[in-house]
Amino acid sequence: MKKDILIITSYFPPEIGAASNRIYHLAEGLEKRGFKVQVITPLPNYPTGKIFDAYKGKFKDSTFKDNITIHRLWIFASNSKNKLLRLFAMMSYGFSLFWFFLWNRIPKTVIVQSPPLLVAFTSMFFLRSKKRKLILNVSDLWPIAGLELGALKKNYSYKLLEKIEHFNYKKANLVLGQSDEILTHITKLFPEKETFLYRNYPNFEAPQLKPIQSSSNQIKLVYAGLLGVAQGIYKLCQELDYSNVEFHIYGSGAEQKQIESFIIDNPNLPIVYHGELSREELHKALLKYDLAIIPLLNRIYGSVPSKIFEYAKLGLPMLYFGGGEGETIINKNRLGWVAEAGNYKELNSVFSKIKKDELNLDLMNRIKSTAVNNFDFDNQLDGLEKKL
Repeated sequence: MKKDILIITSYFPPEIGAASNRIYHLAEGLEKRGFKVQVITPLPNYPTGKIFDAYKGKFKDSTFKDNITIHRLWIFASNSKNKLLRLFAMMSYGFSLFWFFLWNRIPKTVIVQSPPLLVAFTSMFFLRSKKRKLILNVSDLWPIAGLELGALKKNYSYKLLEKIEHFNYKKANLVLGQSDEILTHITKLFPEKETFLYRNYPNFEAPQLKPIQSSSNQIKLVYAGLLGVAQGIYKLCQELDYSNVEFHIYGSGAEQKQIESFIIDNPNLPIVYHGELSREELHKALLKYDLAIIPLLNRIYGSVPSKIFEYAKLGLPMLYFGGGEGETIINKNRLGWVAEAGNYKELNSVFSKIKKDELNLDLMNRIKSTAVNNFDFDNQLDGLEKKL
């Protein structure tokens, strides 16, 4: 008999991005291991902050796809910079979750994604039971990350968020963390808490690599992902030394219009914005580039960008510009180069020392081999299954 499991998340396909991919692969992997999987998620709205056309006018949508039952619940969708609107959006999804819990049978094993903290709190508060196993999957440390990003200040609201954070950890039977820093933070607060390191390893077939065809001596640098404040791509466009590089950008987000305007205002700079692609299309496109950059405007404690593992499996050398545990992973596994987060002088210095002939097929195949051997999704999920 299949074991029932419920996953509660704020992001899920057809939404794009690391968060939705991560949860989809978790659900898919558990289903293939004999679990009967249900997912609760909002009506798709990320990153635009608007309900996708196919779901407009719906209060709830339940579907059965890839042997997974998906319940999409109402949310007041918004990506506004107004904190009250964003708070209301999270609370609206929390209300939908509470209503769902009232009228539906909830499995005895539940995986709850955090952040958002308030969504996780709603789930942990209403589903806590001695008969139920609650597993908290922590991908970022809030409110610490908000403080480091400058989105939060140490005031009454911050202290309230800390209490919510601690409540979530306390009520969890098992905490999954995507970095060692996350697990260290949690075990300092709750030394007896059971934890498991669950990295954001990708689940796709590593491609056959070919030499990159290029008639130019310039390095083709690429960034792909969210164009948000935390990534700082607009500032990167301003600060990058273009003497030996052409910069290609894929994605969407809050800084998109600023980036597009900067490109228009600086036609002599070798910057190309390609818009947004599906994950499959993006993987094919990335194979044309010499080097990928992974930036964070500020070092964020606990954060390890999933791009590290995804790019490694594609054999794409990286220039990491985010500090913290991600920097350690790049260096330890020899996946590329690092520069101190926020230090653009050092970034340009490091970049100036990279020679195009270093970025060859041998390097690409070595990086891919490292990823296949060390960042294996199935091996990691086998370990998690034993905990369930």
